[in-house]
Amino acid sequence: MSLAPRNTPPPKHPPETRPMSRREWLLSDRPQSRTQARLGRAYMTWRRFSANRLAVLGLCILLALIFVAIFADALAPYNPVIGNLAGARLLPPGSEGYLLGTDDQGRDILSRLIHGSRLTLLVVLLVAIIAAPVGLIVGAVAGYAGGWIDAVLMRITDIFLAFPKLVLALAFVAALGPGIENAVIAIAITSWPPYARIARAETLTVRHSDYIAAVRLMGASPLRIIFRHVMPMCMSSLIVRVTLDMAGIILTAAGLGFLGLGAQPPLPEWGAMIASGRRFILDQWWVATMPGIAILIVSLGFNLLGDGLRDALDPRESGQ
Repeated sequence: MSLAPRNTPPPKHPPETRPMSRREWLLSDRPQSRTQARLGRAYMTWRRFSANRLAVLGLCILLALIFVAIFADALAPYNPVIGNLAGARLLPPGSEGYLLGTDDQGRDILSRLIHGSRLTLLVVLLVAIIAAPVGLIVGAVAGYAGGWIDAVLMRITDIFLAFPKLVLALAFVAALGPGIENAVIAIAITSWPPYARIARAETLTVRHSDYIAAVRLMGASPLRIIFRHVMPMCMSSLIVRVTLDMAGIILTAAGLGFLGLGAQPPLPEWGAMIASGRRFILDQWWVATMPGIAILIVSLGFNLLGDGLRDALDPRESGQ
């Protein structure tokens, strides 16, 4: 007698695991490494930033400024310093191949604006490189140390904040002498106090936190705690403030150039170009208007970029 075979179900195969996409890897709530966690935070920051169209517009203006400054020699149609007094003096925009017209020396305004972008970008970068670290160190040390160190450093900061920035910059440039290098030093000296205030405020909020206490119990020195653990916590707020201050730095540099204390002729600095064109503002309006529009566009770009960074780096937004 034969036994009927049992109806055994087919063996179950494990479900196929779908490979994780790059976006899912970046947005994972369980990162496998520090690199993945950092890239994920950067990706989320970029998503919040790119959602703001005006901030993206500001970024595009900044990238265009950098592009023009790098390739100024190839983009400028004429020499920015040598003019044509005989046949190209004070020509209106569009005349004889001069897209934005010429100045009183017969020089192409467009070429001078293109080469002047290098000076503008140079001033902005140097001031940021000098002023931001000084303010960050002063504020972090004052906030972490407290006591008389905090009192002395903050009173020095208050002295600088008591004077208008342009007036104080004028005083330093008058003492150092006119020139683009001295203008950068003067603007940097007057720009660090707000950064120190921000760094001190951020330091006061984290110096009594649990992880700072844990690092202190592990034997870390105060300098190590300040530079390795406190100052990185202040970077987000500092980056936003520096970006928002770029417009003010550009205007201060243009003001010094307008008064003859910044870049000296024949350098194509935008403020100096406005100063040289103020004599012709009624009849040859383009001589002073074109560099003014350039300052307006670049300043607006930095303001829009700083606004977007403020929203993207806001810790309250990162948790949503």
